[in-house]
This record gives sequence, C-alpha cells and structure tokens, in this order.
Amino acid sequence: MTPPDCIHLHPLDNVAVARMLLPRGHLLTVAGVQVTLRDPIPAGHKVALHLIEPGAVVRRYGEAIGHASRRIEGGQHVHLHNLRFEPLAPEYEFPLQETPPPLAPRDVPTFLGYPRRDGRVGTRNYIAVVAASNCSAHAVELVARRFEARSLPPGVDGVVALPHGHGCGGVTGRDEQLLRRTIAGVLAHPNVFAAVLIGLGCEVNQIDPYLGEGVAGLTIQACGGTTATVAEASRLIEGLIEQAAAEKRVATPASKLVLGLNCGGSDSFSGITANPALGVCSDLLVAAGGTAVLAETPEIFGAEHLLVKRAACRQVAERLLSYIEAYKNYTRLFGGTLDDNPSFGNKEGGLTNIVEKSLGAVAKAGGSPLMDAIDYAERIRSTGLVFMNTPGYDPVSLAGLGAGGVNMIAFTTGRGSAIGFPTVPVIKIASRTAVFECMRENMDINAGVVADGQASIADVGREIFHLLLGAASGQRTASEKLGHAEFVPWRAGPVL
Repeated sequence: MTPPDCIHLHPLDNVAVARMLLPRGHLLTVAGVQVTLRDPIPAGHKVALHLIEPGAVVRRYGEAIGHASRRIEGGQHVHLHNLRFEPLAPEYEFPLQETPPPLAPRDVPTFLGYPRRDGRVGTRNYIAVVAASNCSAHAVELVARRFEARSLPPGVDGVVALPHGHGCGGVTGRDEQLLRRTIAGVLAHPNVFAAVLIGLGCEVNQIDPYLGEGVAGLTIQACGGTTATVAEASRLIEGLIEQAAAEKRVATPASKLVLGLNCGGSDSFSGITANPALGVCSDLLVAAGGTAVLAETPEIFGAEHLLVKRAACRQVAERLLSYIEAYKNYTRLFGGTLDDNPSFGNKEGGLTNIVEKSLGAVAKAGGSPLMDAIDYAERIRSTGLVFMNTPGYDPVSLAGLGAGGVNMIAFTTGRGSAIGFPTVPVIKIASRTAVFECMRENMDINAGVVADGQASIADVGREIFHLLLGAASGQRTASEKLGHAEFVPWRAGPVL
C-alpha cells in the first residue's frame, strides 16, 4: 500500500505533515479534504488544510502549537514565517487518587546481566578511570589509552576514561551538588565493576568523599606528577581487571533494566515514528517490571500537562512542574526563554517551536503512569516511568541519566546523531529512512519504515525492545562499535 503524501495526526489538526518534498501546485487529498498547494512543502514540514485566520490556533497532535501570525490560506506552508510562539496557560488535570506501583508480572523476558551487591544489575562490566576535575582530565585519558590495544579477559568490557571540564573552580550550592552527584553516580554505576578516581590534589572537588569499596583514589600532586600517576593508576587497574574477569553474566529478568530515554537532532518525523515507537518499547519494559526514565526538561515544556495527567499522585505532578518553573527562571537569568531550545537543524526538519518539539518528544514515554520525578543525577529508585530533570543538551542529559543509574539508553534522532556514553550502551533510532541510510554506521534501528508505510509503530516498538534485551546481554550497539563515549556533567552556575 502506497503511503499518503501527507500525514494527518489527529482529527482536530488543521495542518498535516508532508511525508516528502511536495511541489507547488500539487493536489493534496488528506483527511477528506482536497487542497492545491500554494507553496512547495519540504519533507516534515506543515501545510494548512484550510484557511487559518490571524490569531487562530494552529493544532498538531490535537494540541495547540501556536497562533497564526498572519492569514494562512489552505495549501500554504506553515512555519516560522506565519506561526507565532505564544505559550498558552495550561489547565492541569491533577490526579485525584494515588496510582499504586505496578504489580510485578509473573512471566517476564530475561537478559544476561551482571548482578551487583546493591541489587542492581550491570549490562556491561567496565573499569572506569574518572577525573575529579579538569586538572586531571588528561591523566585519566592517558591511563585508559594504555589499555586500548590490550586483549582483556572475557567479560571485561574495557577500561574507560571519564574526563570532564569541571571541579577545579566553582561555587558551593547547586553547582557543587550537581557535580558531586554526577561523579558519585558514575563511580557507583552498575555497569562499572570498579573505578579509579584521579584528582590534581588542590581542586574544589576533593577525592576523599568518594573513596570506599570499589573506588580507589590518587592525586597527581601526591604521586609526583602525571607520569607517576598514570603508572600507579595502571598498576591498580591491572589488579582490578583480574577481579572483574571473575564476574559472569547470568539470566536476569527484564525488571532489572533501567532505560534512559533521550532524543537529539530531532525533526518533525521524530514525533511521528521514532519517539512513539520508543514509547511502545517503554511501555513493554514497564509492563515487565522495569524502569523507563524520560529526561530533558526544556523538551517537555508545552506538553507537561500530558504527564501531569498521568502522574501517580499530586506530589509527583507538582515536583515535575517545579522543575519546569525552575528552568524558566534559569533561562531568564541569561535573557532567554525555553523557545530558544529548538536548534537550526530542528527547524530545518520542520519543527517550528518548543511546544511542537515537546509534544513529539514526550511520546518516548509511552502511556504508562508517571511514578516519580527526580532531580539531575539523583539515584533512580522507582520502577515504572520516571522523569529526570536534565537539560535538553544531549551530552549533559546523558551524563545525568548515567549518574542516576540507567544501565541502557535509547536515543532517537531525526537529523542524525553520533553521541554515546562511556559506560552505558546507547541504542540509536533514526526517525527517517534517509537518515538511517546516510548514517548507517551510527544507527541501530530505522523507525522511518513507519512513515514509509512498511511497518507500524507497534512493530518498531517491539523491534526496539528486542534489541534492548540483546544489547543488555552484550550485543554491541553502533555507538559502542565506533567508540563514542562523551561525558559532560551539568554546570549550571558561574565559574570563579
């Protein structure tokens, strides 16, 4: 069956989304309406199905995404030139009663994982070399390089470096909390068997509070310089590798999977194909007793009412809204708004403003109840659907999810993305076939087949879930094969 030229997402929508480049003069039939295109419509962009008067609401997904800034005739292109961003005052439907945690299912799929002493399960078995500050970033990279060409014992996934640019100078308060939670979280991650933390010695972020079982520490000043530090860290790691090799994968219920949900380089198709397909996977995981963690606070703005309605209790809903209000204040400090979030590529891909982007982004969360809302890099303790307060900036968002304890990440992209994470496998899901084929080495799954009419959203969602179990059991993802291992903690405040 040939798919339609345009995709009409909801009966209330007065726009449709072009599936391919449509020329001016093309006769379009969609949602029982025939309209002749007055403009060429790029793939992923919106076309008006009938007259939209100035000031009238423009709807996509059945939701308001803005107001017409001028008269828009049927068949005209709807985008930045005639759609005004004007956030509406949302009417929140708070939950009237508390939703209990989901019941543990009897029969669940399994994966092969590494049980840890704290009850969590690793999908990888790494030795991590972590910088306490930017001053030791080069040293941790030198240590990891010593083991790159080594043939490690079976079951040891590697020695990975986590360098970053923070920790030397800064202020107490939120910035200190963010960094300390992030470092503590990646050191104690279930995918990390043991870690070596390296500092300079005089930085603000001292190493002593992190040391303990599974975490050894060194400072460059105490060791006598970079070369001596690298040598001592390497000696410690030799012993840790022998211990890590004794760990074995065992059959583990999928309820032990904690899946981070992220999107980057989004386009208009992200909310039509990849994100709702990932939402199906998220619901399958939650039904199996597992955890799916939605992130990127700026990218739920304008769609937060959909999550509030699904909150397990009013307290969770209000905590979610508090993160959005705090983010609004945060952006105002720097003269910005949350509508600054959509990038050049997002807009080239057909997304006009942050509300339209967010409505597509929240589809990653499926339809499960929202059981918890937590701050950046906080330990994830609830099962079911959880929200984490992170920026929309992908490497910083992934660092928060990783520090919180996700042992897998699913990442949708419409324009193409190459990012990974040092210790957590990242599954890449392309929203369009063209992106999947262009960046084949970076992509794991093509959700573009939904727009191509070759598969349903449910089909692709089940494909993602199947790959999730395989990757959790040791199958390497595209980003792992390419060595993508970006680590960027959130710095929210001034540098002193």
